[in-house]
Amino acid sequence: QVQVVESGGGSVQAGGTLRLSCTISGYNWSAYCMGWFRQVPGKEREGVVVKYTGGGNTYYADSAKGRFTLSQDNAKKMLYLQLDSLKPEDTAMYYCAAKPFSGCPSGLANVNYFPYWGQGTQVTVSS
Repeated sequence: QVQVVESGGGSVQAGGTLRLSCTISGYNWSAYCMGWFRQVPGKEREGVVVKYTGGGNTYYADSAKGRFTLSQDNAKKMLYLQLDSLKPEDTAMYYCAAKPFSGCPSGLANVNYFPYWGQGTQVTVSS
């Protein structure tokens, strides 16, 4: 059974940093399409970054470019999202998602593209 678990969220002041982690277990895929998304109450879930773990381009939302950085540790099967220069508008629940046996579409993939999701980790940025 595939499990997606996020961690690393918290409360920081504007300008602060956080590192989110995503671990995916219960699978034997060699590579997969993964994404980080975020959602605030009353709004649609939006893509932050999408990447094929087997290589290729990493696609960031405009709001994330220059501030957020995705990295992966294949040995540990971990994915990390470094959040720098955080702003109050970054406050949201952040979700990790995966789609096995597939590359990623060009650009930020839609939420409907991903069958596996974690429960989310809350990021709160105060001004």
